[in-house]
Amino acid sequence: MDLNLTADEKLFRDELRSWLAANAPKDWPAWQNKPLEESYPYLRAWQRKLYEAGWAAVSWPKEFGGRSASLMQQSIFWEEMARAEAPPMANSLGLGLIGPTIIAYGTEAQKKRFVPKILSAEEIWCQGFSEPNAGSDLANLQTAAVLDGDHYIVNGQKVWTSYGWIGDWCEVVTRTDSAAAKHKGLTVLLVDMKTPGVEVRPLKQMTGESEFNEIFFRDVRVPKENVLGKVNDGWNVAISTLMYERGSYGARLHLIFKRSIGRLIELSKKFQRNGKPASEDLIVRQKLAQCYAEIEIMRLNQMRAFSRMTATGVPGPEGSIQKLFWSELNQRLQQIAQEILGPYGQLLGDDPYAVDNGAWSYGYLRTRGNTIEAGTSEVQRNIIGHFVLGLPRSY
Repeated sequence: MDLNLTADEKLFRDELRSWLAANAPKDWPAWQNKPLEESYPYLRAWQRKLYEAGWAAVSWPKEFGGRSASLMQQSIFWEEMARAEAPPMANSLGLGLIGPTIIAYGTEAQKKRFVPKILSAEEIWCQGFSEPNAGSDLANLQTAAVLDGDHYIVNGQKVWTSYGWIGDWCEVVTRTDSAAAKHKGLTVLLVDMKTPGVEVRPLKQMTGESEFNEIFFRDVRVPKENVLGKVNDGWNVAISTLMYERGSYGARLHLIFKRSIGRLIELSKKFQRNGKPASEDLIVRQKLAQCYAEIEIMRLNQMRAFSRMTATGVPGPEGSIQKLFWSELNQRLQQIAQEILGPYGQLLGDDPYAVDNGAWSYGYLRTRGNTIEAGTSEVQRNIIGHFVLGLPRSY
């Protein structure tokens, strides 16, 4: 894969860079460490602005409101967003995972109904995959959907649902054939979160947020035209959603991590360790160098994933390599930050002595979830072993 930018890619980069310079909000740092409940209207307005300028979903086909951007242009988009320190978009799951799945598997009526409102952030989406008794074994889910005339009756529970508290719609994987092999009897439904019988319970995290939620379904009636893909073929639909999640997210993180390591190197020269600047400690220097090198490896891994997607048109199991790598790298990065900052690294944003408005204390706590969300590290290693290395399945 040629990593040099073409003339068209440079034009794309320069257009975006110019637009962000003129439009990226300057007050984002003041909002960044506020609870999501407070900052969400702000993020929604920012996505609306991107949407109106045609930047909300550059990877989507032009006929669905995107720019039909190449993989390199998508990488440029996220790099420029990170370089401009622009806020994230409110409808991240809708834009990055669920919208592309609807475009790939949805009916024309579904695409017409849902896609525009995902782009504009008028309707926020969440993802109903994980269950309390299934863990990361998606095929072992028990949430049942029984056909009753023109509706499916849904009963069950989901957990770890990001943005369930604000979600208007949810992509829910259900079991529609209990007699079939566990991978074969699944169906994906698009569920209106305002439907009677849907209950959302926030889960308080150690960061103080309730980003994740439990969802309970009690006799929830879902129109059968809300089936996404084919009945009992939900496994393939759900796996496509997960591959979008694991294959593309790393492109957004590379420059964020690069900026973090740069700031950490700067802080290591100011904070003392054993009576001298932490930057002079040989172990600290080794750990910083290791993280620096791994961030570059992460960029190259992303290029490899993009290369496969260019050849095949779909994300592959290599996305699991990237997800495993960035999630564990981020934990190592935040660990060395705590070692450098010492007690100051534990201070929250409202403390006058907190470093960088408490970003490091929040980052350390939040990274604990990185190796669980979007498929645990154990699951990613199994995928890599079987689908990438060709090893026998682990039972």
